[in-house]
Amino acid sequence: METAVAYGAMKAGRVPFDPVAFFTHPRTILRLLSWVFSIVVFSCIVNEGYINIGSERLLCVFNKNAHACNYGMTVGVACFLGSICFLILDVYFPSMSNLKDRKRVVLFDLIFSGVASFLWFVGFCFLANQWQATSPDELPLAQGSDAARAIITFCFFSILSWAVLTLSALRRYLTGSNTNLFTWQHLDLPSSNARATPYPIPNGGTIVTTNPYQATPFTETLDPQKLTQHRQVAPAF
Repeated sequence: METAVAYGAMKAGRVPFDPVAFFTHPRTILRLLSWVFSIVVFSCIVNEGYINIGSERLLCVFNKNAHACNYGMTVGVACFLGSICFLILDVYFPSMSNLKDRKRVVLFDLIFSGVASFLWFVGFCFLANQWQATSPDELPLAQGSDAARAIITFCFFSILSWAVLTLSALRRYLTGSNTNLFTWQHLDLPSSNARATPYPIPNGGTIVTTNPYQATPFTETLDPQKLTQHRQVAPAF
């Protein structure tokens, strides 16, 4: 019998949680990579994304445009938290017995991954454009240049990882929308060599069934001779 699955996971309670299988799953690896990429982006912006040139005011290394640094930091933090959230959901996903809950989780994953991939693409183009417009004279001793290149590079890696997660979620949603956890096809059918169990019926016959879950009827076997006996009539006065 084939294993019943719904939205990329087996039905609830079928297989216990396996940490090795979970962390070696391609989707989990992609989530961990996306998590690391987001850490690199916003940590580089926080640590070396701002420079001080002759004043106490900190300026963004990307053409002194504060919006560029704020955008990269916001997207990085949002995807960092989103990766953690979906890792937790992936752990509890196989234990969800409600098909509608699974559908909502996969749909949310699809929407979030698609939006994250788009935002990383916009961030990559925006930061690359601002870095290209940055003059070397604005960065004495190439201050913050390595961090800027690392930010742009990992923005590009984040586009790829979240795009693959989007396609994975789309595939799970399309293939799982026609799957029902509670249809009769997912129930274990009795074997063909099951022993027949006779059950009596009131007219003296018997019913033969091979269903092992059939409950014994609450009737007794009646003697057909008793049914033919007439009730004694009291004498008339």
